[in-house]
Amino acid sequence: MQAATVYPTSSIPGKYWQWRGHNVYYVQAGEKRPSRPALLLVHGFGASTDHWRKNIAELSQSFEVYAIDLLGYGRSAKPKLEYSGNLWCDQLYDFITQVIGNKAVLAGNSLGGYASLCIAAQRPDVAAGLILLNSAGPFSDTQSSSEPEAVQSEIQPPKQPDIVQKLFGDIAKLIFKQPFAQFLMFQYARQRWVIRQTLEKVYLDKSVITDQLVEDIYRPSCDEGAFDVFASMFSTPQGEKVDILLKELTCPLLILWGEADPWMNARERSKQFRRYYPNLTEHFLNAGHCPHDEIPDQVNALIKEWVSTI
Repeated sequence: MQAATVYPTSSIPGKYWQWRGHNVYYVQAGEKRPSRPALLLVHGFGASTDHWRKNIAELSQSFEVYAIDLLGYGRSAKPKLEYSGNLWCDQLYDFITQVIGNKAVLAGNSLGGYASLCIAAQRPDVAAGLILLNSAGPFSDTQSSSEPEAVQSEIQPPKQPDIVQKLFGDIAKLIFKQPFAQFLMFQYARQRWVIRQTLEKVYLDKSVITDQLVEDIYRPSCDEGAFDVFASMFSTPQGEKVDILLKELTCPLLILWGEADPWMNARERSKQFRRYYPNLTEHFLNAGHCPHDEIPDQVNALIKEWVSTI
């Protein structure tokens, strides 16, 4: 019998990088390998570098691996800004050029997938390849399939603002533009029991949802500025459509779908991705919205195999 993999339970130590006057947290592991590009792991909404701990430990045996907390998330600073794909695209570009120093393969989950797609399409000089895991983002010709256009969150309550709007119309839209309503939603969303309840909806294997995972998502919500980051999602302009970005993309693309994700129809989104970027590699996995955390052994093996081919 093969022994079960033992994953780190504590956070992997990281360091800070100064970007536009703000502290940005990142983790670095593994050694530089001249024949292989570095990997840059980008978390989803509400998550952080902690969400990649099961991947960093394994992948760093074969690659130089970086994981970063997007500005506004995790241990990074949470200034009062307009948070958007453009902001994170600039952050990732500068991180690759200033810290990594060479082209990297970007791997992103959910919101992190959309941010990674943005930089790979719009800044091709720093992208050696792109890996998307249940990536967020709307297409021009749909309402982003069954996934709400607002980025799905590991810490948000089950009903997203745009879903409420669809149910109750413009009145709800006006209500959720009010700071007090946003503050009440933030206080609700950051409760540990709500975080766990939401995770239980999007993870197929409930045993993976540990107290540590809940705490990793809860902790950043206590930071100064966390509410401002949360509130910005109600006013941030929508970014570039996924199909437009795919038309600009030139690097190799691997997509890993957690097929049990209730927030998106993986098979339907797959058809959309293939329509605009047919030369891709993809795998459908028996997992939910965060396959890298739920079935890390499978995801790590697929990433190592694919990266070795590029």
